Amino acid sequence: MAVDVSSLSARSVEMLMTSDHTSVVSMNLFVALLCACILLGHLLEESRWMNESITALAIGLCTGVIILLTTGGKSSHLLVFSEDLFFIYLLPPIIFNAGFQVKKKQFFRNFMTIMTFGAVGTLISFAIISLGAMHFFHKFNIGSLKIGDYLALGAIFSATDSVCTLQVLNQDETPLLYSLVFGEGVVNDATSVVLFNAIQSFDLSHINTSTALQFIGNFLYLFAASTILGVVAGLLSAYIIKKLYFGRHSTDREVALMILMAYLSYILSELFYLSAILTVFFCGIVMSHYTWHNVTESSRVTTKHTFATLSFVAEIFIFLYVGMDALDIEKWKFVSDSPGKSIAVSSILLALVLVGRAAFVFPLSFLTNLTKKSPSDKISLKQQVTIWWAGLMRGSVSMALAYNQFTRSGHTDLRANAIMITSTITVVLFSTVVFGLMTKPLVRILLPSSKHISSMISSEPSSPKSITVPLLSNEQDSEVSLGVQDSEANHGPVNIPRPTSLRMLLSSPSHTVHHYWRKFDNAFMRPVFGGRGFVPYVPGSPVEQNDHQWH
Repeated sequence: MAVDVSSLSARSVEMLMTSDHTSVVSMNLFVALLCACILLGHLLEESRWMNESITALAIGLCTGVIILLTTGGKSSHLLVFSEDLFFIYLLPPIIFNAGFQVKKKQFFRNFMTIMTFGAVGTLISFAIISLGAMHFFHKFNIGSLKIGDYLALGAIFSATDSVCTLQVLNQDETPLLYSLVFGEGVVNDATSVVLFNAIQSFDLSHINTSTALQFIGNFLYLFAASTILGVVAGLLSAYIIKKLYFGRHSTDREVALMILMAYLSYILSELFYLSAILTVFFCGIVMSHYTWHNVTESSRVTTKHTFATLSFVAEIFIFLYVGMDALDIEKWKFVSDSPGKSIAVSSILLALVLVGRAAFVFPLSFLTNLTKKSPSDKISLKQQVTIWWAGLMRGSVSMALAYNQFTRSGHTDLRANAIMITSTITVVLFSTVVFGLMTKPLVRILLPSSKHISSMISSEPSSPKSITVPLLSNEQDSEVSLGVQDSEANHGPVNIPRPTSLRMLLSSPSHTVHHYWRKFDNAFMRPVFGGRGFVPYVPGSPVEQNDHQWH
């Protein structure tokens, strides 16, 4: 009996060692593929037809084919999908960097328009996709889908990915358009995830008036609570760094504290069952407005590079995995007997995405233009088409939500769920590759003034979140855009008409809100939480030396 036990133990140890070695081999190959994506992306930078997202998808597909051939058709990916990997490790740096690098002045001056497109527009798109899927999918025998699944599909395919369009647009030539596309994309992702979380937290098998009101109330609660948590986390980090001023002894500590506080906001939001994406996005905005100005100059450069790099690598990682998982035999075997049905489902979803996007972009643009007096502030038809096109691509957020809804630990045993996963993969691949490749010529036709853009941004990173504020070049200009007072000094005196009545308040709400926020920020917030112009100077500190250089 003792011999049998020792033999069993030996076999167990051998299996564990083999499993560990397999994992190490898989990670080595995956990291090598990430390096290949970056190298190819750099080589293809000049043409601007291919970006890292499309490159990673292509490499992932090719790798999946090779793995399929070498394993005899048993598997196509190196790593098994993990929801924790997606939501806890990959998504936070992407969303945080979007908030950290955003040009806040343009973002908040167009805040009402951005929120209208990002929140209201997403709800309209969500309703059209959900109702459309419910109407058409009943005609196909794809399995049992509940009402919650149809609503989840609406949230999944409402999440946009405006990577390709942002890479072609020039924020200096078309600041309004760039601000709208960028801001709407981030708010759209946050709204989609809040909707998704609200759907999962409710039993939607029996919908009545009470359930609908509870759903709306829960959605508003998630939106407000998540935003407040992100703002509080950002302000807390600013206050701690301002009071203790870690830069006197070690810049490493203040950089580490910024990174950990940002991640803590995301984890706390998950702990309290809130929308972590919304939390970490607003935490990034607050940190860039207050905390970033409270650290030393070397820490400012370090944090910008660190956040941008983490976001960049996480995006490549996601698209590379999606490319490999697109050929997963386990999911495709459910639709192998009826490929036409899978194509039909994917085509319907793609058509609903196109219709859902158009259903709010053009009507809301018309309503927004009614409130604008200056022609330069109005959204032209060509710009509306560009905004519509920018939101047609689907990416990492859609994939993450689809896996969360229709798989368990990366696997699915239900035919309907497998069809939804394969259809999501098809829509993401088609929209990213086909629409992505068509973006540059389309934008150049619609906006001829951006013909010199390739020479202007060829030296910038490909991630749109990274090019929102240049990391090293024009560092002073980017900080000027972050400081409202210096921004006015840079562009000369700006006479913004002050509201004298409710009518003027309604006619130019963003300028009015921006004006009063600046007064409140300078009088109360910056003296407490720091920021540009209110940082305590320590004799001989890098901040003081840098300040003398500027002045």
